[in-house]
Parts: sequence; structure tokens; C-alpha cells
Amino acid sequence: MKRVILLSAVLPVALLIGCAAPKTLSGSAPMTEQSAGTTDAAITTQVKAAIAADADLAASKIAVDTATGTVTLKGEIKSMMLRKKVEGIIYGVRGVKAIDNRLVITG
Repeated sequence: MKRVILLSAVLPVALLIGCAAPKTLSGSAPMTEQSAGTTDAAITTQVKAAIAADADLAASKIAVDTATGTVTLKGEIKSMMLRKKVEGIIYGVRGVKAIDNRLVITG
């Protein structure tokens, strides 16, 4: 009788714990931001595309590199206003955690 009571108390708790485990695809590790498509390479590609799509920034010579979500910018830009504008565009890209802006103002 004690075993039945103990089993009836433990079984629902074990089922709840099992149901609360993170969902994964095909038994792999849980999906993170990096595995969900926001890899450093994907971030770099999206940042470059966003810069190229902006009429004010398209002609700028900006090198983009990403490491663990931190986007590093190197190159030249014409004004402080454009330097700030590029930062605003980059923060709109999914997965960007920080910006290391090393752009030199030439104008």
C-alpha cells in the first residue's frame, strides 16, 4: 500500500520534469541564437547588405567583421552623422550584441 502511494506521488512529478525538458530537433542540443541562423557569417552578410542598401552609405569603404555577435567596422566615412547612422542600421540586424566602430572620419 505504501509503495502505491509513493509511486502515485512520484510518477506525476517525473512526468512533469520530462515534459519540461527543452525541445530539440532529432535529439540534438537545444537551438541557440547561433544555431538558429544568426551565426557570425550571417550577421556579417546582413550588415554588408544593409550598408549597401543605404544610399548614403553604399559608396563608403567599410570593412565588416563579426566575432561572437560583436561587429567590427574598419575603413573611412565622410562624417560623424554617417558614422552614427551606420551604427543604427547595424543594431537593427538580428544577433548583433555590440559594435566596435573603428571608422575614420575623412570629411
